[in-house]
Amino acid sequence: MKQIAAALVLSLSLTPAVAQDSEVEDGLSLMERGAQMLFEGLMSEMEPRLQELEGMARELEPKFRDMISKMGPALADLADMVDDFSNYEAPEMLDNGDIIIRRKPEPLQDGEIEI
Repeated sequence: MKQIAAALVLSLSLTPAVAQDSEVEDGLSLMERGAQMLFEGLMSEMEPRLQELEGMARELEPKFRDMISKMGPALADLADMVDDFSNYEAPEMLDNGDIIIRRKPEPLQDGEIEI
């Protein structure tokens, strides 16, 4: 992380005049080359973590497919019972572990008074 901060400070400390006058062989200014080097460094540091994440995703894929195949019919039944999810409050877990989803109160019509 210190390397990234140092590269950023270095690239920001270059004046526009220096950046405009100094072109590298591939046609990029010093600022553009510095930014490119910064992003290349970030990608090289992130690559091992991304590979780990990809491996975890491969391991979890069969479990998620199994869960979806089992939960799919139950979720379809739930969708048939619930007309519109925006008509309900957020789920609430009771002390005994039960989960309840309360229906929101119906909005008052013109001229109605809540008693």
